[in-house]
Amino acid sequence: YPTVGTIILLTFTYMTLFPWVFRLVVLGIVYFFTVFLPVLITYLYRRLHGWGQQDLRERHKRFIPYAIHFICYLCCMYLLDNMHLPRFLTAILFVSLLVQTCCIVINMFWKVSMHSAGSGAVIGALVAYSGIFGFNPVWWLCVAILLSGCVMSSRMVLLQHSLPQVLVGTMVGVICGFFGILFV
Repeated sequence: YPTVGTIILLTFTYMTLFPWVFRLVVLGIVYFFTVFLPVLITYLYRRLHGWGQQDLRERHKRFIPYAIHFICYLCCMYLLDNMHLPRFLTAILFVSLLVQTCCIVINMFWKVSMHSAGSGAVIGALVAYSGIFGFNPVWWLCVAILLSGCVMSSRMVLLQHSLPQVLVGTMVGVICGFFGILFV
């Protein structure tokens, strides 16, 4: 989700004034730290333990992969902050970290969908950004809500989560996305 949010902000804000090479470098950094590196390290961790994809369904086995993602996102946020990029761009990473933290805490007691939380964060962030940048978010909200519904449905169809788990995940994401963007 940080990669998609970064693409949107680099495309639809004043950041289009920056040279395209600079924007590609920023996007590459975000992609590297939020997609490539955590997926690679998690894959290597699973291989080291001889685990398959199904093994991560067990709650106690997800802690290290969560920590890997969290650390990679934190490093990306630190790097972008040191590049003195606008706060509204690094706020995406802050929201992602906030969503992960809330979901990790909730997952200690009850299983909640991180995928749904991520899609909910997009909705909350979109509403917050519409207030910051002064645009009408209705059409974008329709798309975001539709995609969030697809994510929630897929998690249930794949038998990964129940309806309450995806609904709570989405609400956690909306709340974290909205307040995380506004207060960073």
